[in-house]
Amino acid sequence: MKVISERAGARRPGPWLRYGATAAAVAVTAAVGATATDPNITWYASLRKPSWQPPSWAFGLVWTPLYASIACAAGHALGRAPYPRRRAGIAAELAANLALNASWSRLFFARRDPEAALAGNVLLNLSNARLIRRIGRTDRAAAAALAPYAGWCAFAAALNASIVRLNR
Repeated sequence: MKVISERAGARRPGPWLRYGATAAAVAVTAAVGATATDPNITWYASLRKPSWQPPSWAFGLVWTPLYASIACAAGHALGRAPYPRRRAGIAAELAANLALNASWSRLFFARRDPEAALAGNVLLNLSNARLIRRIGRTDRAAAAALAPYAGWCAFAAALNASIVRLNR
């Protein structure tokens, strides 16, 4: 496969910069979501939830490796992207995805609006598909590494939809 050469002055960022930037972006996303999330508040405790909802402590255990996989996959894909425009597309898609990710906790817990959170979750799932497709054009292994993240977000959407349905 022929790799398109870099334009003068547009070298690929080194691994420390790529992985550092993606890790920082993911850490900010996690922090923004965590500051809004409190499963112990009275409002949340009063909601009817499906029997198949995992215990609250499980969410942190799941999200930690998922966030690490997002940072690693995106950092790897940015390093494999053959030219600046492709890297910019990956970075923009990642930024949009992380913004949607962080917004879910704010919509659900801070605004106490499960319906708005469900709409945000649908957008997040669409963004996941776009991110995986965009990264897959450059790095199939990195795209495959995002599959558990997409799967968990789809599960979260089903859980969110069930909470909306049970609390009408």
